[in-house]
Amino acid sequence: MRYELYYWPGIQGRGEFIRLALEEAGAHYVDVARLPDREGGGMRALNRFLEDDSAKRPPFAPPFLKAGKLVIGQSSNILQFLGPRLGLAPKDEAGRLWVHQLQLTIADLVVEAHDVHHPIASALYYDDQKPEARRRAPHFTGERIPKFLDYFEGVLARNAGGKGFMVGRALSYVDLSMFQLIAGLRYAFPKRMATLASEYPGLVALHGRVAARPNIAAYLVSDRRIAFNEHGIFRHYRELDI
Repeated sequence: MRYELYYWPGIQGRGEFIRLALEEAGAHYVDVARLPDREGGGMRALNRFLEDDSAKRPPFAPPFLKAGKLVIGQSSNILQFLGPRLGLAPKDEAGRLWVHQLQLTIADLVVEAHDVHHPIASALYYDDQKPEARRRAPHFTGERIPKFLDYFEGVLARNAGGKGFMVGRALSYVDLSMFQLIAGLRYAFPKRMATLASEYPGLVALHGRVAARPNIAAYLVSDRRIAFNEHGIFRHYRELDI
């Protein structure tokens, strides 16, 4: 299967959770919007799907994945589709549902991380909502990050005999997503995450193990990995790292 991933070309964003799964599995995929226009890529290729009024099942927004005749939207939904096909999900239904549930919980925290720097509206610039962002930041760093990480650390601890994975005894896509979550929080809130590191040894170790996996390690130093920047979900503004 040749997969086509459609996402904004200049940011990691929600598309990165899907890229990590495809890269870990060594899947044959194309990051379409990052291809040159002359090769059928670029923003025109992305907008072709978004503006297609004839589509029976149109995606609302990127990311979406084309797999054969299927066009699948929403990061968690895409990973639920890819997981069994890439060997990154449990074989039993209960396990697959549990992985999907954890992925949806990660997605909840990702939304909250974004809304720290854009608490009023995504259409406004950060500079247009700085006072509100500075008011929201301490609640996120002081309450919400620990609440979520406490939960995820507990999930790891309860998976006795799981070799340090979130679910079962093998790597799943939720382990890759947890790596990305920790990496993003460390980029956006380095001071706060440094103070929290000792409280979450399981998650810190999981991040390190995923980063060291051969396919992921190769991806992280390649030009396919877009660097964190102040246009994506995880943004570093010193005044918000409280």
